[in-house]
Amino acid sequence: RNFDLGQNEILLANPQVDRWMPGENTKIRIPNSRILPDTPHQGLVLNLPEFRLYFYPKQVEGESRKVITYPISIGRLDWDTPLGKTRIIAKKENPTWTPPQSIKDEHAEKGEILPDVVPAGVDNPLGLYALRLGVPGYLIHSTNKPYGVGMRVSHGCIRLYPEDMEILFNQAKTNMPVKILNQPFLIGWNKQQLFIQVYPTSNRSLIRYKKQLVQFKRKLRAIEKQSKRTITWNKVTTAISKKNGIAVSIFKDTVA
Repeated sequence: RNFDLGQNEILLANPQVDRWMPGENTKIRIPNSRILPDTPHQGLVLNLPEFRLYFYPKQVEGESRKVITYPISIGRLDWDTPLGKTRIIAKKENPTWTPPQSIKDEHAEKGEILPDVVPAGVDNPLGLYALRLGVPGYLIHSTNKPYGVGMRVSHGCIRLYPEDMEILFNQAKTNMPVKILNQPFLIGWNKQQLFIQVYPTSNRSLIRYKKQLVQFKRKLRAIEKQSKRTITWNKVTTAISKKNGIAVSIFKDTVA
């Protein structure tokens, strides 16, 4: 949390380390390089395979463009976070929560009876700040269970660490565009070097994943042909196999 990372990022980057009992003096890899999702850099962009939100503030004249990124939680496998374009339609500080009947029924099966309205406060699952999206029933909000950030634990809403959500809430505007993506394969440039990042897919469709993989390799071959530089394809294969979200430089003439 001190590095503003979610559970998934630590687990992917350190697959041999026990998350609950890592052991004294165990070295932990902290991922700190990210390739921006392939979409217009405006408003809020959420890439579900990364469990990441990207916020693109409006550019200030005379300053470089900025991007702010936060780890997020997303919907469980049985409560998928919806993909697509939407917008922020309302902002609410100290929100109350009105559980939908489907969630009340789910809790009732476990012997937990939810009230019709959960009052605002530190025990509210929405936390202290919420952004309502144009998709009915879905929010970007804080949480009273921050240890779940970076995991599939919600009923489809997007959760942030409380400290991150407070900052985002104060900067986000109503009508700001929001785009929710499923991009497990990322390609980016930095100082004439080509990088890739590969994540596990957030989509349950194996057919869609295979199509995305074919498109990913096709893009790399096109870059290789156009740039007249050689890609180290065994690095690409390894990244696809590991799916650990680590940025990898893949040109053969790259200085390590």
